[in-house]
Amino acid sequence: MSTRTALSLQNGAATLQDKVNDVLRLAQQLGASQAEANANFGTGFSVNVRLREVETLSHQRDQGLSITVWLGHRKGSASTSDLRPEAIEESVRKACALARYGAEDPASGLADVDRLAKSIPELSLYHPWAIDPAAAIDLATTCEAAALDFDPRVTNSEGASVSTSESLRVYGNSHGFRGSYPESDHSISCSVVAAEDGAMETDYEYAVARAAADLPSPAEIGAEAGRRTVARLGGTKLETCTAPVLFPARVARGLIGHLLSAISGGALYRKSSFLVDALGKPVFASRVTIDEQPHLLKALASAPFDNEGVATSERRLVDAGVLGGYLLGSYYARKLGMQSTGNSGGAHNLVVHSTGETFADLLKTMHRGLVIADLMGSGVNPVTGDYSRGASGFWVENGRIQHPVTEITIAGNLKDMFLGIQGIGTDVDRRGAVLTGSILLEQMAIGGS
Repeated sequence: MSTRTALSLQNGAATLQDKVNDVLRLAQQLGASQAEANANFGTGFSVNVRLREVETLSHQRDQGLSITVWLGHRKGSASTSDLRPEAIEESVRKACALARYGAEDPASGLADVDRLAKSIPELSLYHPWAIDPAAAIDLATTCEAAALDFDPRVTNSEGASVSTSESLRVYGNSHGFRGSYPESDHSISCSVVAAEDGAMETDYEYAVARAAADLPSPAEIGAEAGRRTVARLGGTKLETCTAPVLFPARVARGLIGHLLSAISGGALYRKSSFLVDALGKPVFASRVTIDEQPHLLKALASAPFDNEGVATSERRLVDAGVLGGYLLGSYYARKLGMQSTGNSGGAHNLVVHSTGETFADLLKTMHRGLVIADLMGSGVNPVTGDYSRGASGFWVENGRIQHPVTEITIAGNLKDMFLGIQGIGTDVDRRGAVLTGSILLEQMAIGGS
């Protein structure tokens, strides 16, 4: 993006800081015992090309201010996208009015002072992209062309897109904490359709990064979208069976995502988690080690502090299969008689350590089984861990992919699935908050014809 945008973010930091200070000062004047304010500003644009023609070009410019006040342990919140002084004052007054009628909750309040970040590490999260819409359209066109030209069986397109955004967040509270940092996100994606013998399949590929220089070329992304789509043609049904299942890295992120939900404070307090009272117990195979690493440079889920200003820090969540920690913000930490772990707002770079095998190694270890390409539906019970989802993928014999399969279901229980992990690949997917390679499970029930 242009230097002008970078300068506007720098100027915006001082402006948003002033707005946060105004909120906290006014809240105190109105009798609030505690208060916090979160201000944000963002700008960017995206282009979408379909069948070699521009379909959409959209610009975004957003700003907002969220306010929370406490009168003792009674809480009130309000938000506004209008940052004029009179609008801010009205929002603070509304928050205070709501707090007066709120219910007392001893667990409610700001994060404890000793948990707040004392310094803001530089995590290299802001890398403006000097690109204009015309250049972005060229990149998207190149990306889609590489997919459409990959194979004659690629007959249609759902489009290719290029997007870029920059944002700034400023957080402050009445404990005296003030913190801010800018971020950037840039992405390229493509989705196409392939047809053969009257059957059609669709698939996609994408890349996202803090710095545009870290994105693969548009042609690489498009060609991979074409390759993935064509590979799914000719899918057949399977006989119902029990077999090993390999979750490729892009799908394995979702598998680990069920862990994040199960160890979050809200689920644990409500006892709506299959991992209630699992702290200090083996919940994964002993080969599995998982760290939270919030300060990885340029990573998509890195953050110097959480949504409450609590310092983020590296820690081991799973050590040789044993669960070593939860994901807690201040509120549910107090409800559980614990302390915040700096996870108000979610996890920050969950790193699932590889057990050293390549994807090809995992295929050989599996010998005969199923590689997942796509999952459908949301048949996961968070209380019991029961897992059942529609799927498509590829059948493996003698450690080699033989043919695509479709219209199947896979079923198991997350407790057994986690304990049955046989290997984690070196092919780490870094496009989200969970950084993991492919994951091989010992066995699952596969429903077919």
